[in-house]
Amino acid sequence: MFKKLAAPLLLAAAVCAVAFSAAPAKHKILFFTKSSGYEHAVISWKNGQPSYAERVLLELGEKNGWEFEFSKDGSKFSKDYLAQFDAVFFYTTGDLCSEGTDKNPPMSAEGKQALFDYVKSGKGFIGTHSASDTFHTDNESQKGPERYLNHGDKADAYVRFLGAEFIKHGAQQVAKNTVTDPKFPGFAGVGSEYGFQEEWYSLKDFTPDIHVLSVIDAPAMTGKEYERPAYPSTWARKEGAGRVWYTAMGHREDVWTNPTFQSILVGGVKWALGDVEADVYPNLKETAPGAMTNPPYVAPPPPKPAKK
Repeated sequence: MFKKLAAPLLLAAAVCAVAFSAAPAKHKILFFTKSSGYEHAVISWKNGQPSYAERVLLELGEKNGWEFEFSKDGSKFSKDYLAQFDAVFFYTTGDLCSEGTDKNPPMSAEGKQALFDYVKSGKGFIGTHSASDTFHTDNESQKGPERYLNHGDKADAYVRFLGAEFIKHGAQQVAKNTVTDPKFPGFAGVGSEYGFQEEWYSLKDFTPDIHVLSVIDAPAMTGKEYERPAYPSTWARKEGAGRVWYTAMGHREDVWTNPTFQSILVGGVKWALGDVEADVYPNLKETAPGAMTNPPYVAPPPPKPAKK
């Protein structure tokens, strides 16, 4: 009896072993949310619990084979620390090399360079919303008219790496975004345009080699911040052998659960991880020829006199 069952059992065990070994390993992604400047509610930890965005990412991770590490500790950034991840995902603000608003440990200058080297070696980088409100050129987020200038090659290395820099945003509103590459992962079911209520960033200093994925119809929007030609709102670019993907979306909780946003985000993450391919040739001049024209500077109102 034992001899008759041994062969089938061994065969079944072998099949199970092959099936188990063939299961793809999960991609590991660092979701980094240090806020040296303003901390968005959607990434804020409450009583040590994951933020709203992190809970959404955990759900998306289960569906797509991604494992996330959540951190606000910039001091960990080094070649060895980053080596454990397949991609790094920023939702950050301010000068991450300073302790700043959230008082979490800052990144060192060497840690910042380690990020660039890590991506250039062939890894992925994803940025949402205020990732562009990070490492401002010459600390211009704290200045007046200088905040509206383009610096080109003299912009902060992070700005050139990401693809653009945040200027300001106006009132939340519904805005039309035109899809410029429907073949890019995540855009197949989006259609030719999309739009919903969001805090839309006005951006500047676009890196010339970005591959624009969607363009926002700024002239149709309300607010001085959008008195400018249409400009990119989502894009991708190569950094050496690595991949950089960014979208200005992600302020509101209902955006994180919006099917269009999730589709675009999942496609971007898959591309950054190298799981899907796409041609990311430079197309800024063709898709948003007026993108380097920034909105007019509007001086803030003078402070109200103190009551006597």
